[in-house]
Amino acid sequence: MADDLLQDVFFKAMREGRNFCELENPRAWLFRVARNALTDSHRLRKHWVPVPDHLRDERAAERAPVDELDACINATLPYLAESDRDILQACDLGPMSQEAYARAQGLSLPATKARIRRARERLREVLARRCNVVLDESGNVCCHGQSEGLRC
Repeated sequence: MADDLLQDVFFKAMREGRNFCELENPRAWLFRVARNALTDSHRLRKHWVPVPDHLRDERAAERAPVDELDACINATLPYLAESDRDILQACDLGPMSQEAYARAQGLSLPATKARIRRARERLREVLARRCNVVLDESGNVCCHGQSEGLRC
């Protein structure tokens, strides 16, 4: 490692060319370049330790409890009224905007917004019953579970 660092220092001195000969104190310059090269090599050097295969990968981020509700939502949709299921699948789960849904159904935009709000409320009630959804003090989903127990 020392030989590599020394070679880098001399290479930098050669790159200076005539400027190196015109330096006021070339010895100080060489020491400064050597010190910087040593500091850089220590900073860049990483000691890697192989990880045994039997250890779990802790880098994988766990999904938030609300993100894990997708399976429960799909299982709950058949228990909703067809009008609720239709507007939720079109606007919330599908690509349709509320404006486009209103035009397609011949409704006003405020009526569509009211319908989707009521459908979401009914979905929330059914999810709470069927999936044991528990909300924290802020009203966010903190955990849920079906028959296998709560995921908190």
